[in-house]
Amino acid sequence: MSQPVSPYRNWYHPYTPDRKYARRAAYFSMEFGIDQGLKIYSGGLGFLAGSHLKSAFDLKQNMIGIGMLWKYGYYDQERQQDGTMASRLVEKRYDYLQDTGIELSVAINDNPDVRVRVWVLPPDVFQTVPLYLLSTDVPDNDHLSRTITDRLYDPNDETRISQSIVLGIGGAKLVGLLGGADCYHLNEGHALPAFYYLRDQGVPSSQMVFTTHTPEKGGNETRNGYHLNNRGFFGRRLPDPELRRELVGEELNYTVSALRHSKKANAVSKLHARVARQMWQPFGLDSRIVPITNAQHPGYWTDPALQKHFEKNQVKAFRKRKRQMKADLFREVMNQTGKRFDPEVLTVVWARRFAAYKRADLLLRDFERFRKLLTNPEKPIQIIWAGKPYPEDYGAINIFNRLIEVSWGFPNLSVLTGYEMELSRLLKEGSDIWLNTPRITREASGTSGMTAAMNGSLNLTVNDGWIPEFARHGENAFVLPEADPGQPHSVQDEVDSKNLYEILEKDVLPLYYEQPEKWMEMVFRAKEEVVPAFSSHRMADAYYRELYKA
Repeated sequence: MSQPVSPYRNWYHPYTPDRKYARRAAYFSMEFGIDQGLKIYSGGLGFLAGSHLKSAFDLKQNMIGIGMLWKYGYYDQERQQDGTMASRLVEKRYDYLQDTGIELSVAINDNPDVRVRVWVLPPDVFQTVPLYLLSTDVPDNDHLSRTITDRLYDPNDETRISQSIVLGIGGAKLVGLLGGADCYHLNEGHALPAFYYLRDQGVPSSQMVFTTHTPEKGGNETRNGYHLNNRGFFGRRLPDPELRRELVGEELNYTVSALRHSKKANAVSKLHARVARQMWQPFGLDSRIVPITNAQHPGYWTDPALQKHFEKNQVKAFRKRKRQMKADLFREVMNQTGKRFDPEVLTVVWARRFAAYKRADLLLRDFERFRKLLTNPEKPIQIIWAGKPYPEDYGAINIFNRLIEVSWGFPNLSVLTGYEMELSRLLKEGSDIWLNTPRITREASGTSGMTAAMNGSLNLTVNDGWIPEFARHGENAFVLPEADPGQPHSVQDEVDSKNLYEILEKDVLPLYYEQPEKWMEMVFRAKEEVVPAFSSHRMADAYYRELYKA
């Protein structure tokens, strides 16, 4: 008996799209954070993309996602025998993905026929718009081709180039097979080959849009353009005069190229828009960049019982539920570290991707002051760190391991591994303070503090990314005075660490223990103000109104 033909071999949604979202939009992203069990994400970029697809479904938008089916995901974060961090690759399998029956090919290097199989995540599984996932793990491929989609953010440069070709050109070909789109949206520059392929197919720049996510070098890739040309990055071999027009010197800057192709682009906060315009003004590309601040899906990230108590203004019940959520988190602390944390004690969490500019260890800068903070019996504190460094970022891994070693000396310090969506949710639900310490202007947006606020946690943060659009010190958050970003890093770190200790000692701890009613007023105010301003419904709507419109 023959299998029924999948409706997802064509552009299809299980609903009639809302008229104001009728334009077909194809959204390309290297990672999507949809659910803990679908391990095709690494961190914030994926959480953002996953929330976008969930809101697009809720709003009945005519959008699809284009991503990659990573055989091993990012990596599984575990521990060595001595308790320090270990990374492990484990093959993943997903019974709920559907094989669309679509197989296409892309040319990479000297291989004109790298086969790409297309799977789909149907909307009813996690309430998202259809998400198409590309895989080169196909029996007809040679070994190297089969491994292209093994690892998200593979450390091998040649593999990374191949991944961009598969996502970009393979994804663009797929959209063509589905019937084409009115708008092609690249979420960061990983899928840049799509724009070159589409341009050759006659798709005008008015149908191409782009999101730039960070001022950091790692999110603005540059590679030798002549090498990319030999590898098939542009979909065909560009003659030298045409190639030189695409390059900055001998390098292809992915962000510059994506901006040049795009009708319009967006930065991910108002502050980031100013920074991005300054960065790309020398190329004459600043006028294309508008701010659409990142956001998160409150329906996924917010505890339902806590939300109910908030809506009914049941402060006592809210506090009781928050205490239960802290106890849930502390069971994981005990499971991993053998430490018994107290739900009555102020709990500070620092959790996100480990990177040098995010300064996970800022609290340790004045260690004696840090020790006094930890050993104050009158106003006790508990601190938890979690996050995933890139598995080859040995500087970040060393910071992670140093924090683990420091935590061994204090019963109220803990470092957790396995930082994925479920642990992220636990930490946001169980924290009282969400600590955010990047160097000013380096955090383009940040979203973890949004979902923390949705769960009754107050942000203690530098004034960067989305924070200037939300936070008012002492009213809905605690905000450090701004350090001068023009100063050397050591000076910035010294200023910020002193201000951090000061705010913890004089504002946060006294308020929590001496004025619990005022604390709850801040918590309720923050929760009220974070939604809808930082709901992904607002963001998904803004993309249609500001980027996808004809």
